[in-house]
Amino acid sequence: MVELAQVATKTKAWACYDCGKCTATCPISRIGGAYSPRRHVLATNLRQQEEVSRNGTVYACLTCSLCDQRCPAEVGYTQLVQKLRELSFREGTEPECPHGGALQSVMRMMAKGGLQQDRLNWLTDDLKTEPEKGEVFYWTGCTMYYDAFFSEFEAASLEGTKAAIRLMNKLGVAPVVSANERCCGHDLLWNGDRKNFEALARQNVKLVAESGAELLVISCAECLRTWKVDYAPLFDGKPPRMVHITEFLVEHLPELELQPNGRRRATFQDPCRLGRHLGIYDPPRKALTAVPGIELAEMSRSGPRAMCCAGGTWSNCDRFAKQIQVGRLREARATGAEVLVTACPKCQIHFRCAMKDPNLKGEIEIEMRDVAEVVAEGLSR
Repeated sequence: MVELAQVATKTKAWACYDCGKCTATCPISRIGGAYSPRRHVLATNLRQQEEVSRNGTVYACLTCSLCDQRCPAEVGYTQLVQKLRELSFREGTEPECPHGGALQSVMRMMAKGGLQQDRLNWLTDDLKTEPEKGEVFYWTGCTMYYDAFFSEFEAASLEGTKAAIRLMNKLGVAPVVSANERCCGHDLLWNGDRKNFEALARQNVKLVAESGAELLVISCAECLRTWKVDYAPLFDGKPPRMVHITEFLVEHLPELELQPNGRRRATFQDPCRLGRHLGIYDPPRKALTAVPGIELAEMSRSGPRAMCCAGGTWSNCDRFAKQIQVGRLREARATGAEVLVTACPKCQIHFRCAMKDPNLKGEIEIEMRDVAEVVAEGLSR
């Protein structure tokens, strides 16, 4: 009860007007799901422990932050969900994780430490990197694991990782790419497992600090959010400057000397963590349109209004998530774009999975690329 009172204060749940805008905004609620953000806010304020932390309904939230954006009382519902999930996890409730919980198991293995990974066998001789020390550290995230786990979806998230390094090399930067990097812990944190999240965070913060890097460049929207927001209390001394790969590129566009590589119409999927969580909307678009021949066609809901890919923490794989993904892919197709570009490997994986539906393939199939891939195609050969 005391903890719920503290959570209500920290997230401003007590300020709720009971207007229902959060539930009316929620993508899950709008497509017919029984989930209601307002119900959890009310239950928190009434200290109803069973309602908020023991029945598992709090895991239905996509944490997309659309409701935060539209709440007139400025209730931090996404933060509330994170806190409620921690309470649920401590009481033994976990989300139903798809893929047998394999990814969560890998994260917890990494959190224990002492793990010898073979995570750099994708590095080729043409990609110039440093193994331990340098001014710029490039955070690769879990793309190498995702491509292995989701080969049946033709996942190719490592291509964005390689493209980012290729672009940095063009700018004369050979970033640190470490064999000792661990998962950032984003999914563990958002599924309530703070203990293992903090174990990962401490290892990663130490790794980057020991590299001497003053700049940390990150391609994955979730990793960037985790480093900038959730790692903040764990830094000892001044943290490195942290930027998304597109922010880095926009600072150096003239030096890239991008060349035409045919004409293509593209549309951009704003990842929730990059957009609504961090407020980064313009850099990906500026980087894309800096490539001669790329025409950007916006979806009807873009920027702050963009629809979520419906699977940020590997815990929302259900029929409602599928409906959201299919709707978003139809929206992308409606722009007339040839390629759907994003800045989050999970967006790619979830949309690629949805496109595997044999009954809908012709309606929703579209090429998917990471933003760095598209920009790297403009490099002179």
